[in-house]
Amino acid sequence: MEAESEPYIRLATLRQLHQVVADLNTARSLADTLQTVADGVIAGLGYELSAVNLVRPDGDLVVAAVGGSAGAEALMAGRVGSRASWDRRLSMGDRWGDLRFIPHTEGWVLDDDDVPQWHTPGPAPRFADEWHPMDRLFAPLYAAGGSGGELIGVLSVDKPRNGRRPGAWGREALQMYAFHAAIAIGNARLRGNMQRALLRLEREQQALRASEESFRQAFEYAPSGMAIAEMGGDQHGHLLRTNDALCRLLGRPASAMRRYSFADLVHPEDIGTLLRTSHEGGRSELRLARRDGTYVWVSLRNSVVADAADGPRFLLTHVEDIEERKRHELALAHRASHDSLTGLPNSAELRTRLGSRLCAHPPQGGRAEFAEGLPGADGLPGADGGAGPTPAVDGFPLGFDEFEGFGSPPPPAAGGVPFDHHVHTFAPNEDDDVDDGHKGLAVLFCDLDGFKSINDRFGHHAGDAVLIEVARRLTNGVRDGDTVARLGGDEFVVLADGLGRADAQDLAVRLRNAILPPIRVDGRAVRVGASFGIGWAGCGMSAEEVLHSADQRMYVEKRSRSKERRRAG
Repeated sequence: MEAESEPYIRLATLRQLHQVVADLNTARSLADTLQTVADGVIAGLGYELSAVNLVRPDGDLVVAAVGGSAGAEALMAGRVGSRASWDRRLSMGDRWGDLRFIPHTEGWVLDDDDVPQWHTPGPAPRFADEWHPMDRLFAPLYAAGGSGGELIGVLSVDKPRNGRRPGAWGREALQMYAFHAAIAIGNARLRGNMQRALLRLEREQQALRASEESFRQAFEYAPSGMAIAEMGGDQHGHLLRTNDALCRLLGRPASAMRRYSFADLVHPEDIGTLLRTSHEGGRSELRLARRDGTYVWVSLRNSVVADAADGPRFLLTHVEDIEERKRHELALAHRASHDSLTGLPNSAELRTRLGSRLCAHPPQGGRAEFAEGLPGADGLPGADGGAGPTPAVDGFPLGFDEFEGFGSPPPPAAGGVPFDHHVHTFAPNEDDDVDDGHKGLAVLFCDLDGFKSINDRFGHHAGDAVLIEVARRLTNGVRDGDTVARLGGDEFVVLADGLGRADAQDLAVRLRNAILPPIRVDGRAVRVGASFGIGWAGCGMSAEEVLHSADQRMYVEKRSRSKERRRAG
């Protein structure tokens, strides 16, 4: 159970991390951003105390924000530590990626330097990884978020709530948060500069030529991409001017950029996001096309600039490259939802996908009544009023519970006729001799036969190699859009939609036969068999009930076959 609960813990941490990162982007000023960074450590990463030390123009670091303790804030806020003392800290201790950890056994030499400090007394550690009150943990903040950039500050944290030094997951979460915090601080500075520039423009409208030059400098030499587009009319969104940073980002010359609008460059899947952003104050994250045909993730933020007091208005768009952050976010999300050995969706992701197809209240009257209540019995209404395809994400069909409220009863349509926007899931007819033509969502529970003996005889390395190969064979044996997941150990689950009972039995036979051929591990050939139980998902059932049903059917099938027959298929 501990192994199965780990993904839930990681997902909870990921949700908290995403929330505090989202809060960073809502701060209105640099001071608000710095305090949000300090408070985010407390709210999202499980520490009781944090401080943001910001590099000043003279190179020294000032305590710009403190979170978690009013006493520490009163003592430390506004105090300055020399750059030399900070460089000494960042060169000591253990390197945890970009983090710096100085254990209490080494940090005592820093007690009397000029860096503002806050320590609380406590007992000596009782076990190896217990946090000591004099332990120090620092997360350097670099310009543009990367460790190769200029140091803009240091985030220091203390007193983990669980009393332990952070493990690999906690370190990576803190490092990721520091990455986002550095970007947010840089963006806050840039926003402040841009806001001051725009304020100057408003105050200096009488000196239009001087204001234009000031704006031109800010626009042309901004470190992030900038664009000016027409606002309103038939040419709304047409690019009139782009800066050098945006041209370099997209690999297109300024002369070519004037032939486009952002709608011409956006990824087809993100066009809706762009349309929702094309107004004053609009902001979004989407993909833009480079000249070489690849796409880059960017953050768009719009402001409105007037050409004169009563003249035309233009859309000023700030374009920030967030490709690296998106890559980190996707990698972190993938780790939380996929098995680290086989790369398959893990138990938590399997339950999420299965649960998305199920609601708690199937319509009374069964399939016949539900079919009469829809323009098309197999899907949602299409453009012509007929049935359309079931909506899908990543090839896996989804219902609409997540938008309408999971398990909520369907609202009545006009005229009082019930209409359910959720595409309900039904199991095929239980009678194998009667084929009603209905296709359902089959859940194939697979347990390997003979796997334990391989682990016992040849070791876990051989067992892991077998699991990886079985995962590959199962994945190759299903259709695009089907899900193959690993529950843990030697148990796998296949979700295959649109199957009848005979189809599901044929699929189980094909997958069992795909697993049977010998698997070569370290120069030797080993074999495992597989037992399959076929369950069916249906609205009114929970994901746990569906999996339990398939699991029980698998054990019935396993017990009905002798050991020799299980290994022989």
